[in-house]
Amino acid sequence: GKQFGVDKAKSLGLIHDTAENDQELLDKAIAWIKANPKSQQPFDVKGYKIPGGDPKTPAVAQVLAIAPAMLRDKTKGCYPAPEAIMAAAVEGAQVDVDTALRIESRYFTQLTTGQISKNMIGTFWHGLNAIKSGASRPADVAKWQTTKVGVLGAGMMGAGIAYSTAIKGIPVVLKDVSVENAEKGKAYSQKLLDKRVSQGRMTAEKRDQVLSLITATASAEDLQGCDLIIEAVFENQELKAKVTQEAEQYLAPNGVMASNTSTLPITGLAQASKDDKAFIGLHFFSPVDKMQLVEIIKGKNTSAETLAKAYDFVQQIGKTPIVVNDSRGFFTSRVFGTFIQEGMRLLAEGVHPARIEMAALKAGMPVGPLAIQDEVSLTLTEHVASEARKALQAEGKDLPKTSVDEVVHTMIHELNRKGKAAGAGFYEYPENGKKHLWEGLNRWKKEHDISEQDMIDRILFVQALDTLRCYEEGVLESVIDANVGSIFGIGYAPWTGGAIQFLNQYGTDKAQKRAEELAAKYGERFTPPALLKTKAEQKQNIQ
Repeated sequence: GKQFGVDKAKSLGLIHDTAENDQELLDKAIAWIKANPKSQQPFDVKGYKIPGGDPKTPAVAQVLAIAPAMLRDKTKGCYPAPEAIMAAAVEGAQVDVDTALRIESRYFTQLTTGQISKNMIGTFWHGLNAIKSGASRPADVAKWQTTKVGVLGAGMMGAGIAYSTAIKGIPVVLKDVSVENAEKGKAYSQKLLDKRVSQGRMTAEKRDQVLSLITATASAEDLQGCDLIIEAVFENQELKAKVTQEAEQYLAPNGVMASNTSTLPITGLAQASKDDKAFIGLHFFSPVDKMQLVEIIKGKNTSAETLAKAYDFVQQIGKTPIVVNDSRGFFTSRVFGTFIQEGMRLLAEGVHPARIEMAALKAGMPVGPLAIQDEVSLTLTEHVASEARKALQAEGKDLPKTSVDEVVHTMIHELNRKGKAAGAGFYEYPENGKKHLWEGLNRWKKEHDISEQDMIDRILFVQALDTLRCYEEGVLESVIDANVGSIFGIGYAPWTGGAIQFLNQYGTDKAQKRAEELAAKYGERFTPPALLKTKAEQKQNIQ
């Protein structure tokens, strides 16, 4: 259904009038009834016909013959509301208005009391409101307002952070190795703002005002007085250490130094800082101007004051913060990786790539894992795995090679298909056509007994179980952050209400049983965490 604001609804005649409070509502209703004693609705008139025809009208009947299939293609069967709306409209159009209203009421009641509604309201309403109220923010620290922000690195992420900050009225210093590079980063904001002006969403004067807040520079001295500096350079610990040490000498007293790393542990990065208590992770998601979530990562020594300041800044620029503790990959990157890896595991096991992508869509994921891997780039995936392997070896641990490593290595080094940016990956990217799966992926095709339901469950469970491990290990401290972060940061199926809510709504006892079935057939990554077993025995939700 289409939603209208109050003023628009009134102009369309959907409502007669508005009121400021209950008493005014009652007074206006009584006055209207007195002024219209013989009021009659069009559908009360004998012989009334619905404008455009009812379901038996040939033109409408033709549309209704294909409408359910078109709707199913959009929802993938994950969301019952659109189907209920269509059913209520079709059924209601064939009866009198009183019966039609009863039909509509019954569908509405089924939806509002259904599990999917509970899942989504729990996260999109209660969860988000809890975060807006500062659920994970230290309560005993005074509110903080950022007055000047420095961004190190004017690439895609840095440019996006600068835009998202400036559009909220905060001055930004965008620094890169050359003024030319910094100006390219600023040009990204110009492009986004020009689009707003062309759409009538912003005046040219406002655009110029926002652009004037961004200072493109190659000089670290221009960072003088910034109370927050965000490093957003390439994922290399030595490079990050270098730019941190160069920049933080210009940080304002009691300022915060932050890193936009997506995988490197914050505690290690903080060692390059002169004050690790004032160092924190601010993991933005790409594209920054569109993605609402920011993952705040506490280092081992990050102070409560620094956390509160980071939380306040994220809210100041209109984004949604979740708070996690330090670890490699933190929460979102770690769990996001399991989704992509499961797609490549399925490919290595012989499943046709089109079936893999469709299973992900039917699970409720916005995009298939192979398409996402192309966007991320296989070279980056290989680099991250290599860095993780080195770090574990330094700790005397090992990261065994898997079928995922074989697929990535083959794609990069044998087939020279590195992802979308390189022009070829799991998908083909023709210049004048739509992307499509590369036929060469058939090299992995072989006989298998993996059902579609198993594929869907593998995609959902592998992420949910690893999210629960993050919670169990203390990487996550709240179920709210887990659910909100999984949807807004990873793209986990929104109908579930989030990765942990997926296990709760499945039933913790049933989820444990299903996880054990998947583990027996597909590997120990599906082994239920101890917390799930405990909650299953107690028949309780994870809270």
